[in-house]
Amino acid sequence: MWQKFKKSQGRKPTSKSWLTNEMKVIGWCLSNNISISCMPDWKNNGSDWMIDIKINKNTHRDPNKYEDETVLNKIYEYYKYYYDKHRK
Repeated sequence: MWQKFKKSQGRKPTSKSWLTNEMKVIGWCLSNNISISCMPDWKNNGSDWMIDIKINKNTHRDPNKYEDETVLNKIYEYYKYYYDKHRK
């Protein structure tokens, strides 16, 4: 009757222990409707990561692709940029 569908395999970036000052920057951005996320680039084998930046209700995609080792550092760079830009 019902066909069983094969569950698609997900992917997670490598883990990172955030420092207290990094969490302060990220927390400020999240409280001010700035969120940054990563997702696998499934069109190219899913081996690289894409980054989306959401500010209020507008989402922008970084045109570059990142490897496992660099994606979380790049996400923090974006958080730090928006923290410095908007917090004066």
